[in-house]
Amino acid sequence: MFSCCVSPHDNLEETMKENRIAGFFKEVGNAFGLIGTAFSKGDWKTKLSFIIMGFGSLMRKQFARGIAFLAVEILYIWYIVSFGAGYIKDFGTLGVVATREEPAYFNGMEIGKTTILGDNSFLILLFSVMTIFITVLFIIIWYINIKNNYESQLKLEAGKKLPTNKQDLSSLLDHNFDKTLLIIPVLGVFIFVVIPIVFMILVAFTNYDANHQPPTNLFSWVGFENFKNLLSIGGAGFGSTFFTVLGWTLVWAFFATFLNYFGGMAVAILINKKGIKFKKLWRTILVMTIAVPQFVSLLYIGKMFAKDGLINGYLMKWGVIDSAIPFWTDPTLAKIMIIVINVWVGIPYVMLIATGLLMNIPEDLYESARIDGANPWQMFIKITLPYMLFVTGPYLLTSFTGNLNNFNVIYLLNTGSPLSTELTGGAGRTDLLITWLYKLTVNDTNYRMAAVIGIMVFVVTAVISLVVYNILPSVKDEEGFQ
Repeated sequence: MFSCCVSPHDNLEETMKENRIAGFFKEVGNAFGLIGTAFSKGDWKTKLSFIIMGFGSLMRKQFARGIAFLAVEILYIWYIVSFGAGYIKDFGTLGVVATREEPAYFNGMEIGKTTILGDNSFLILLFSVMTIFITVLFIIIWYINIKNNYESQLKLEAGKKLPTNKQDLSSLLDHNFDKTLLIIPVLGVFIFVVIPIVFMILVAFTNYDANHQPPTNLFSWVGFENFKNLLSIGGAGFGSTFFTVLGWTLVWAFFATFLNYFGGMAVAILINKKGIKFKKLWRTILVMTIAVPQFVSLLYIGKMFAKDGLINGYLMKWGVIDSAIPFWTDPTLAKIMIIVINVWVGIPYVMLIATGLLMNIPEDLYESARIDGANPWQMFIKITLPYMLFVTGPYLLTSFTGNLNNFNVIYLLNTGSPLSTELTGGAGRTDLLITWLYKLTVNDTNYRMAAVIGIMVFVVTAVISLVVYNILPSVKDEEGFQ
């Protein structure tokens, strides 16, 4: 008889997710509620702080806080008036006046060209994004200012003392020291990670390519036209190429992950097997392949298997073959070669991980299995593999997602060749989405389609990661393996 049930652990996870979502909306509601309460019940000092940030703190002699809030407001106003507003106003069009050259005259005679500066779509988009983020940050600080002023008012009404300026400053190096340390890293994440990602996403909705290079040729918004182009099959659409490259990317990631995983595990089991001599020697030989930089080894192997490389040269010299084997020009053979070479590159890493894990499996489990009459294959299936999958589940996931974006192996071996007239955008038969994106950016300067593909890479990686992560044994039942 089969029964269907939901484990208490699953119910707990669902409840926690619902509580997190409810908690987020509750916090947002509380923030709006506090602003309304502060405006309706606050004294004149608190109300004036809605307009002049830090005013209430200054009037209550909390000069450190008041000056800090007021300085933020002054800097924001200065930034918007002198810089940000000029870009935000053109955000809807990304500029209409291109930079151009016109004849320059002196005493009625043309003496050359003069450059008339116009708009720059790239800078308008970049600084508009930056201004939006700065504005959001300012609103958050403005809210903190309101909250701080209202709380100070309530403390005074309750007969409590407010922190002194010295206490405020010393708190930055005491119980608020974590916030002080996080300021620079958080700013760095926003400047160097978040803003570029948002910028790339927005580029996907423009016509930024080789024919629209600012400042002489402006680009503009085109909506979802690029996404339609990526998914459209036939004509000049990228759909056929996209699905072909996506299919090979998924096939490559599957074999590159699991062949390395099981190959590395098999090598580790063989080396750890009792009776095998020179264990350290075999491990050292395998580790040596890690010591050699991939940049060197992959380029060298790529040249070895070229049409005029060492392999074809010696095989023809010895009379084994009459003509060169098309290792990199035949699409099927090229894909097989890439997968096989990646096995050689990746097995040593997994071997090192598996070696440490295999040593931690209790020997009593194997002894009990032998007494029960289990053969080596049954012990591997029932003991070794479940243990390895449980412990290395997150590694398998990160390895798979890493292989989806494995630029080095593909590009250094054969640059995604062979090229095909059936594929558009300069894509080759062995290109992954990431290498195709690189070619669109560097070779074709087709930034709009590269941005769309970048978004699709993120979507594919995120969906696979979330689905696999939630079914991993080590995630679903963290304490279940005994």
